[in-house]
Amino acid sequence: MQRSSYDTAAALLPLVGGPANVTSVAHCMTRLRVGLDDRSLVDAEAVRAVPGVLGVVTDGDTVQVVIGPGAVVTVTAEFEKLLSARRLAVRGAELRADRARRNATPVKTALRRVADVFVPLIPALIGCGVLAGLNGLLVNTGRLPWLTPALAAIASGFMALISVFVGYNTAKVFGGTPVLGGAVAAIAVWPGVAKVTAFGVTLAPGQGGVLGALAAALLATYVERWCRGRVPDALDVLLTPTVTVLVAGLATLYGLMYAAGRVSSAIGTAANWLLVTTGPFAGLVLGGLFLPLVMLGLHQALIPIHTTLIQQQGYTVLLPLLAMAGAGQVGAALAVYARLRHDTSLRTTIRSALPAGLLGVGEPLIYGVSLPLGRPFLTACAGGAAGGAFVGFFAVLGDRVGATAIGPSGWALFPLLTGSGGPALAAAIYAGGLLTGYAVGFLATYVCFSGAGGPAGRSPRRSTG
Repeated sequence: MQRSSYDTAAALLPLVGGPANVTSVAHCMTRLRVGLDDRSLVDAEAVRAVPGVLGVVTDGDTVQVVIGPGAVVTVTAEFEKLLSARRLAVRGAELRADRARRNATPVKTALRRVADVFVPLIPALIGCGVLAGLNGLLVNTGRLPWLTPALAAIASGFMALISVFVGYNTAKVFGGTPVLGGAVAAIAVWPGVAKVTAFGVTLAPGQGGVLGALAAALLATYVERWCRGRVPDALDVLLTPTVTVLVAGLATLYGLMYAAGRVSSAIGTAANWLLVTTGPFAGLVLGGLFLPLVMLGLHQALIPIHTTLIQQQGYTVLLPLLAMAGAGQVGAALAVYARLRHDTSLRTTIRSALPAGLLGVGEPLIYGVSLPLGRPFLTACAGGAAGGAFVGFFAVLGDRVGATAIGPSGWALFPLLTGSGGPALAAAIYAGGLLTGYAVGFLATYVCFSGAGGPAGRSPRRSTG
């Protein structure tokens, strides 16, 4: 590729009105012929001033840029590549905007706000999760026995008080006073709750976990907002915090902790039953549907479930299955890269986005490649389903794979892996799932995606007249 041809094409595209204004591209022996939707958007004088341009001729809805023999061929090729890449980028931006509009429903807005509660906690979950995994490895191998108690304390401290952080963030996100949300949530982890009986059952510190903390802080926020509109200003500083903590605290002790405890236990039981009983099928469904869930914004509902499983069992068995969707996406992108050998711009986009995709950050590949092209998005889902089924198969055999923290995916999840058979076996099963997802995503895309100039197998018409 000649750099001067690329520079000329890059300079011409915005001067003829941009990708949205171009309806066709062709060339003759000396001229680049660009069909236009609106000729008034063409800056003819600026086009003439572009280095390498010898003249400009307008003919109806077409602008003819005189470049000269030989050079016109390479400039046209670069112009078509830029046009294709930028249309993909525009399509990706439109898809993101459309998703944002569709996500602006009350349910999805509520899910995003719940996600806003937990997302700020992810760095601490990752750090403590990695240290917990390292500590487990040292304990199992009998190495550095003087260090393992310290690592256990460091890794477990945050998890012991995670409910307080959830309560603080809940009040902050939903419009209450953060410290009051934290204060109410702290009730659930105070050892003295073991002296309280609700529904005939003695409470246990931490009962209800993050779900109980979320509900308690949310109730506190509503109580506080109710008080703010009714308590005189002179008494607000005294009565509002007192009433908020008292009402929400009593409700937490005599209702929310018990109810949230039952829900948390049910989540753990259901997750284990799902994998042990229907492992491959569960993995296929979860791995295959995760990308569409992301598109709909419904994946945010899984964040408190992951956190509950980590708090309850030490790891979430769902995340490794869902991470297979990213493997299918990587495989699909590699197949598009192999198919579109002459689309330099798109191949450059894929090369730039692949490292992030391998580390579990799939948005660049989704919105820049697979979703605008259409079919590769579906075949990526097929790859994710295959990888999920692979991991789920081992769960039926008793070898569950889990992650001690949420956030990372792809290769970045390896340091956080553990399971019923230990970290080494979990890593091996997870690696097998990734390879399966890569392979099926690649093969399904390679077979189903024509690659001849786009998703429908069409390329811009070129003339040699």
